[in-house]
Amino acid sequence: MEQLLVPSLPILRGRMLPLLKHCCAFGTHHLLTWGSIFQTSGREQKQIRSWSAQCSANYDRASVPEKDSPLKNLTLHDNSLLDARILYCTSPALGHNKEAHPESNKRVPAIVDALEKLELSPKHRGSQVLEIQNFNPASLDDVARVHSKSYITGLEKAMSKAADEGLILIEGTGPTYATETTFQESLLSAGAGITLVDSVVAASKLGPNPPLGFALVRPPGHHAVPRGPMGFCVFGNIAVAARYAQHQYGLKRVMIIDFDVHHGNGTSDAFYDDPDIFFLSTHQLGSYPGTGKIDEVGQGDGEGTTLNLPLPGGAGDYAMRCAFDEAIAPSAQRFKPDIILVSAGYDAHALDPLAGLQFTTGTFYMLASSIKQLAKELCGGRCIFFLEGGYNLQTLSSSVANTFRAFLDEPSLAAQLDDPAMLYEEPTRKIKEAIAKAKGIHSL
Repeated sequence: MEQLLVPSLPILRGRMLPLLKHCCAFGTHHLLTWGSIFQTSGREQKQIRSWSAQCSANYDRASVPEKDSPLKNLTLHDNSLLDARILYCTSPALGHNKEAHPESNKRVPAIVDALEKLELSPKHRGSQVLEIQNFNPASLDDVARVHSKSYITGLEKAMSKAADEGLILIEGTGPTYATETTFQESLLSAGAGITLVDSVVAASKLGPNPPLGFALVRPPGHHAVPRGPMGFCVFGNIAVAARYAQHQYGLKRVMIIDFDVHHGNGTSDAFYDDPDIFFLSTHQLGSYPGTGKIDEVGQGDGEGTTLNLPLPGGAGDYAMRCAFDEAIAPSAQRFKPDIILVSAGYDAHALDPLAGLQFTTGTFYMLASSIKQLAKELCGGRCIFFLEGGYNLQTLSSSVANTFRAFLDEPSLAAQLDDPAMLYEEPTRKIKEAIAKAKGIHSL
């Protein structure tokens, strides 16, 4: 038996949380525990700030390399964590805001409100849906595995200027702004992803069906390049989590699926020559930032581990069903990832103001359900979604809610949420040609 001393706790919200006892998960830069945590039934919340737990090993069905793993010698003395189907973190970055900007601080609260309204929150779902609160920000070392130290220190120094001026631009082309809270709030959003890696990996060691994770965070991350911000994005949240999963848990082979309407150029740049991270992006042809050509496949040792599938304007549910069946699933099955991370952009919705695709809440349900099944088949169910784009608050929040429904294996709400009258015929010939070309380039 090994005694593990835990000095501080994140918080899990849900009615059944008093039953979560003695389950521990530890990361290098912060400690995660489940046990004697928070009750949120309207009474005054009480937190136990230090405790000790004894853990012993008897379950290792999910194959996670043990090198440098803090998950050794753990057992679950209560079934509550095993009951969880979704673990999520929210980081709304309320101080990082610019009036009338599409990437506003209203985005995450709108999602949280929709989860409550549609009875998908911990309040309504008990131990099925758990929110991790009071998690730590990413460390500078975590972020420096993806971004240059000069960028990180430069952004931190720029906070004093932002405090004086109220708002500054931190990218030459203009769309990425900063306020005096941007640096710390961006670290917190990256920390949410790290926390969920810790949590999902811990759960995968305790049972065969770990919960899916969802980092409901902003600012988004997939445009942020190693040397700086770009396209509303400050730090590459999903890229930081990918490197952390490799470094902390030995999850060498990471697959990143990006279905945002815009190409995730920052994520692509970070791993373009890395054979151990497969980056697959579907995005609207010709959209911002103009990268993600179909013949961009990686370079050097990473040649073949980047797959770009630009879709013609007007592509929608048919296109993504075909893309999943003919490109995403075969790529994952061949790559055999140890964990799947998803850049979940909801700006491909037909009513989103910044794009021209025709996804619906039903499309996002299909993607979530299909990716969940893929993770279950290939990597012990280890899968985490990261919020990227989505700028129509109503369609963003309803689409995330439908994603939660897919995670829970409950029927889609698309019939209630989607209006077929908003759709027009998809350009099927162009869609088939694009998928066929991608399959040919990658020998799928």
